[in-house]
Amino acid sequence: MTVRVQREVFDISQLIDSLQANDPGVGAVVNFVGYVRDINQGEAVTGLFLEHYPGMTERSLQTIIDDAKARWPLRGVKIVHRIGPLSISEPIVFVGVSSQHRQAAFEACAFIMDYLKTNAPFWKREEGASGTHWVDARDSDRSAVERWADTQPQAAMQRAPA
Repeated sequence: MTVRVQREVFDISQLIDSLQANDPGVGAVVNFVGYVRDINQGEAVTGLFLEHYPGMTERSLQTIIDDAKARWPLRGVKIVHRIGPLSISEPIVFVGVSSQHRQAAFEACAFIMDYLKTNAPFWKREEGASGTHWVDARDSDRSAVERWADTQPQAAMQRAPA
């Protein structure tokens, strides 16, 4: 299980490959990569700046991984999140999981990303034609987290076929 917060661009292929790492028990690897886009809520974006609270951020991400591991039978998890100035089309975040079964991998990846968007201490400042502003959490991100409140996928996965 890996958590990294860094300024450097990450190698997506290497991260995906490392989740399988010749583990014969891995039947599925699912990943999500978030990129800086050129528009947000109808406003043009020219760049992004991400800040975090060192130590606290990594602990928060590890807690999210621990929660996912308690819910699904995961074999590997990697979160890499960038900080600092980012340009349009640059990768921001990588979330990858491996599991014996695809459903556990899909659900755990979505769970981790939903919680990362709402619970991890990152602060995002967008730059655009009208200046810069800090981005607030969206109601849609909070709603995404609520869907996990009553789910018990661990028990379901023990009965699910591959």
